[in-house]
Order: sequence, then C-alpha cells, then structure tokens
Amino acid sequence: MDSDQKLFPSKMIVTTTILVKTTTITHTWQKHNNNMTLAPNRHNNAPRTLTQALIEEYHDQQEQAEFIVLFSAIQQACKNIASAIRTAPLDQLTGLAGTKNSMGEEVKQLDVISNNYFIDALMSCERVCAMVSEEDGEVIQVPKQLRRGPYVVAFDPLDGSSNIDVAVPVGSIFSIYKRRTPSSEEVDLEKDILQNGNSILCSGYALYGSCTTIIVATNKGVNGYTLDPVSGEFVKSHSQIQVPKKGTIYSVNEGNEKTWTPSTQMYVRNKKGDKDKGLSPYSLRYVGSMVADIHRTLFKGGIFFYPADIKSPEGKLRLLYECNPMSFIVEKAGGKAMIGHKEGRVLDFNPKTIHQRCPIYLGSSDDVDEVLECMRQCDQN
Repeated sequence: MDSDQKLFPSKMIVTTTILVKTTTITHTWQKHNNNMTLAPNRHNNAPRTLTQALIEEYHDQQEQAEFIVLFSAIQQACKNIASAIRTAPLDQLTGLAGTKNSMGEEVKQLDVISNNYFIDALMSCERVCAMVSEEDGEVIQVPKQLRRGPYVVAFDPLDGSSNIDVAVPVGSIFSIYKRRTPSSEEVDLEKDILQNGNSILCSGYALYGSCTTIIVATNKGVNGYTLDPVSGEFVKSHSQIQVPKKGTIYSVNEGNEKTWTPSTQMYVRNKKGDKDKGLSPYSLRYVGSMVADIHRTLFKGGIFFYPADIKSPEGKLRLLYECNPMSFIVEKAGGKAMIGHKEGRVLDFNPKTIHQRCPIYLGSSDDVDEVLECMRQCDQN
C-alpha cells in the first residue's frame, strides 16, 4: 500500500491525460467505496481561444491575417510579462531601475522589462509602423524596412508598477490604430499617431493578478480571455461584458480631495450618503492600479475617475495609452467615459502630443451622468 492509500484508504485518485490536437484535457477519476465517478475539469467543451475569436470576427475583412499576426504578438508580450511578474521577487526584479520615464517618474525594473517585451514582440511581427509607450519620450521608430506596416500601437507596458513590490494586481494597456498614410510614405505624427479615440480599431488590457486575463474591445463588443496554464492559450472566460447601468462603488484617490474642483468635492460628498434624504452611501474602492480599478468597475459597476485639480489642471492620466483604450472598452460595454460636461467624451478629444494628459470619469452611465450634473450645478452657482 502506497503512502496515499495509507493516508486515504477509502479514496483512490487516478489522473488520465488525453491529448486532443493541441489542447490537453485532464480527467480526474475518484473511487469512493468502489464507486468510480468522472470529475471533468474546465477543459471539457473548452470555449474558443482569443486567436480563434479574432479569426471569426475579421473573417470577411481583407486585413484579417495582418491583424491576427499583430494580436499574436501582443498576446506573447503579455504572457512574457505575466511570467516575469510571477518570479520577480526570486529574480531580484522588484525595486527601482534607477531611471525615469517620459513623464519624469521613477521607473521600476519591471517597467523596463515589460516595455522591452512589448517593443520586441511588435517589432518581430513586422506589422507595426510606429509605437508609443509611456516609458519612451518620443515615438518609437521601427527599422526602415518595416515601416510599411499598417498599424500604430500605443501602450502602457506595466500600469500600476508602483504596486509590484507588494503583490497588488497590475496590468498592461494597449490600443491599435490603422495607419492613415500610404505605406510608401514616411509615418506622419499628426495623421498616423495623434488620432483621437474614435479611430481605435481595437483596445484592451491585460490584468496580472490571481490569474492573467486579457479584456479585448472591438466594434462587436467586449470579451475576456484568461490564460490557461495548461495549453498556454488565452481562452474565452467572459462573453459580451456589459457595465451595470448604475453601481454602488466609487474609485478615486481621495487623498487629493483638498486640491479638487468644487464639483468633484460635491460629488464625493453625495456618494458618502445622506440619512435625511434616504441616500445610501457608496463604497470607496481604490487600488492605485488603473487596470485593477477599471476591471472591477467593468464588472461591478460604479465609477472610476482621476479628475483635474489644482496640482494637475490637465489631469494626470495619459490620453493615447491609458484614457483612450479604457474609454473605448467602457463605451463598447455600454458605459460612459467623459472628460467633463463641457469637454465631452474622452474619445472625441484630439491629442496634441503623444503624452497628452486629460481628466477622466468613466464607468456606469448613471454614475457618470451624476458627476456631470454636479459640474453643471457648480457652474450655475
């Protein structure tokens, strides 16, 4: 009798692994008192992968192959980053890199590594004519022989990296734009790169937490794909995500309250509830990693905002690779993303520089509308 049978004499575990094409399917058989039962795991009737979903979505478009190759590169970059994060403490990759990014912020070692993973993957796919990254002050140029690529990609390779040392979920954000100039010409900064969010073909983010999940938004909706450690594929886990019309959570760095505008202060006071008016309080939830905060907002509803204030009158978050891709996702999921009641939608805002900042309020439509109403009321007083 082996050690397992000594410990569990009434239970015998037999694991059978079956290879079907490229997917590994594992069944666990359990024997209890001579009764053999099948306990199938998550791989039975596995949903389609992210690549398969994109092939289906773009099946009638001439550029299908180009887009699939590009997105395969993004998937590979996210897999590499997820792997690096999991072993960062063991590989001495936590802490600062000793440099600053395009905005003068201290850079973590994993910021540099993640940025390199994105650049290398996108260069190798040979479908990108130019890139914009939070970590680089200028547009990232590709080799001359590759500048015929039909796409521009803007990305934040590791959002929330200040939380890495304490194992808080972090993420990568990206948006894909179609090149506007002919491939025979040089890439044009204003025409090809400084496009507003309405020109986005596809945007998404990867969340590195208890699992690695990519949320992808296209014109046909928003879906989620979780990395299966067995097959190494991103497998569909969330179909046609919709933001609840109204939530019960607000997400903001309340430490900045004293520098906020009166309308933002009014809104947050309202969210704390009023017993006399029968208003229940909202819950404050703020991770400090935009990807983690937006991920929760996408599924639970409510509102995330990073407003303009006295210190940052133009806001803090960057338009091309943070606000635009997240706004595209939230709008395709039925929510709203606004700069303000006068300025309008985030996606309508035209960037003047690659690191343009803007205020942002996004999430459940009713909650965003409440913020805009507070702005109108303060303007009238």
